[in-house]
Amino acid sequence: MRTVVHGDVHVHYGQIYVHDEDGEPFEGDLHACFAGQRNGLCGAAVPGTLFLITGLHTGEVGFTAEVHSSEPPDSGGEDVVEASFRAEGRTVLVTWGGSDRWDLELAPGDYRVRYSGTAMDAGRERDTRLGGEPPLDSYVLQFWPAPAAPDVVVRETSAIAAYWHGFARNLPPPPTDEELAARWEARQQAEEEARAKAQHEQLLREWGGVLPASPVLDLPPGSLREFAKLDRDLVGAAIAAGPEICRALARRVAHLAFERARLDGVGWIAEGLRALDEGIPLPPPFDDWTAAWDRLLADPDVPHTLVRTPDGRHDNALQQAMAFPAIFAASHEDSLEALGRTLSAAGHAYGDDRPQLLAEARAALAGLTGSG
Repeated sequence: MRTVVHGDVHVHYGQIYVHDEDGEPFEGDLHACFAGQRNGLCGAAVPGTLFLITGLHTGEVGFTAEVHSSEPPDSGGEDVVEASFRAEGRTVLVTWGGSDRWDLELAPGDYRVRYSGTAMDAGRERDTRLGGEPPLDSYVLQFWPAPAAPDVVVRETSAIAAYWHGFARNLPPPPTDEELAARWEARQQAEEEARAKAQHEQLLREWGGVLPASPVLDLPPGSLREFAKLDRDLVGAAIAAGPEICRALARRVAHLAFERARLDGVGWIAEGLRALDEGIPLPPPFDDWTAAWDRLLADPDVPHTLVRTPDGRHDNALQQAMAFPAIFAASHEDSLEALGRTLSAAGHAYGDDRPQLLAEARAALAGLTGSG
């Protein structure tokens, strides 16, 4: 036998609990814990929980908790009940509000629980025991391994115990497995509907209140999805035309960006654009990201013009640097990613004149699809 708790324990609202800390959160539902029981002192109807009733409303009660290897002798309490309990995680005795707790050190398994109370009516009549006042009611909680069995009232002496036994017996029966399954399914459905509603509202915010049609709506996060918020019809038409058209449009948009930034007349850059159009690897220095940027910034033949920064706050962004990533973007192996990144770079190069880019990109797409 192990004594895991012995001494004065504080109770409030005439309650103290046993709970599996590794299981479901303890909700302290009095009705749920006693539903379907004969006894009203030790509520064991909720798995992993014992809801223990005391006579005293608030203050210190004597409390002993014991763990036995087999059924122990009756402790001689005036009011005695038994119930079953399954331990699965860390089982603790915990006071109302959780301010104090004691680990009962129960090994996982099925247990029989005997809860015995003495002088419960005296505790009830006192209601509140202040510090320094003589002890009143006391309780013994005993555990031993045993298969699950219905709860029983072993001995009933006090009026308060009789009241609580009557309370338990007048409760509606606990829900059946079918009812619990139906509740779980309803809860899952409600949660799924709430998630779907939240996702729909998020999409509406993202797309300015009107959702685009698929496949634009189905685009993954990235440059093309962001650009589609400027012109969903353009992006939708490009996707519908197929990957080859998307690739060709990306190349055409790269030309637009370089023409806008007057980079297409720089010899080594023009060579890079020709390779892009032919679908062959970009020549040096484009085969080295750092070397290409170094040459762009050092070449005296490269113009230097300014546009508004992408965040719209300043007018000091180097237009050529805004356009330059377009040649790398257009050669990306994924056609949609290539188009999205190229449109993004071109948009930065056009600065405040982005509507012009949209018009030119639409015209380029119409030319590629023969719809112009």
